Amino acid sequence: MWLNEKFNLKYPLIQGGMARVATGHFAAQCANAGILGLIGSGGMTLEMLKSAIDEAKTYTDKIFGVNLMLLNPDADKQAELVVKEGIKVVTTGAGNPGKYMKMWKQAGITVIPVVASVAMAKRMERAGADAVIAEGCESGGHVGELTTITLVPQVKEAVSIPVIAAGGIASGKQALAALALGADGFQVGTILLSSKEAPIHPNYKEALLKAKDTGTVVTGRIAGTPVRILKNKMSKTYIQKEKEGADLMELEKFTLGGLARAVIEGDTDTGSLMAGQTAGMLHSIRPLNIIIEELFNDLKKEKEKLQEVQL
Repeated sequence: MWLNEKFNLKYPLIQGGMARVATGHFAAQCANAGILGLIGSGGMTLEMLKSAIDEAKTYTDKIFGVNLMLLNPDADKQAELVVKEGIKVVTTGAGNPGKYMKMWKQAGITVIPVVASVAMAKRMERAGADAVIAEGCESGGHVGELTTITLVPQVKEAVSIPVIAAGGIASGKQALAALALGADGFQVGTILLSSKEAPIHPNYKEALLKAKDTGTVVTGRIAGTPVRILKNKMSKTYIQKEKEGADLMELEKFTLGGLARAVIEGDTDTGSLMAGQTAGMLHSIRPLNIIIEELFNDLKKEKEKLQEVQL
């Protein structure tokens, strides 16, 4: 597939650039496991990102990338930093990377924006993106409206650059379905949260294992800032207040610092436990390399089984 061939990876898989989770160390561990590890810059200052890049370089000699959130106040300086640090892959979210494209291209950086619509995918291709990550609303964190199964084939038809499928992929069956939709690779996040190496509080991991198929909810739909998280006391209160007409300022009180409370403090009541709908498929904490290896072994088995099906 394009993704593993492009970056000489063992598996055509990107580790999602999850804020506060995608640390330099975790990105390096993912890279060592044979996939494209990413440092998530969400919530990072310039200095924090520099430190994370240094950390990743300490723990791996393999390629890794940086996910830049373009609404970050330090975005301009971070865009320059990835050039100075010799980063070869940048994924982007929350904005248009067009103004950085010339600088990145001259530095030989492969740019892969995350998109949630056909219109955005076309815009990114015109801006010079090398590929796009079409992320369906099954994913955790900030989401769009389209599901992966509807988004990926429409994006694939609309652009001529490679399309990476993301959202709702945690098994070989789901990866195979993404292949059928035209995917040139995959990106996952939630399934990696259940790894031993994932730098999140044990309480967060335990909440993931307890989650059922309907264990996630999207907050902020009414306010226009949709985020998928595990259901808890905070999400229930947030949605109730949202329906009552609370303004953004009031709603922000419930989520301010929520991700840090979940990841670092293990607060499963008021923390923002970002997770995709595949959380209901997680049943144990396993080593990172085992999770990835089993995902692709399962993909091969499911592909073989499907070939035996008589139509």
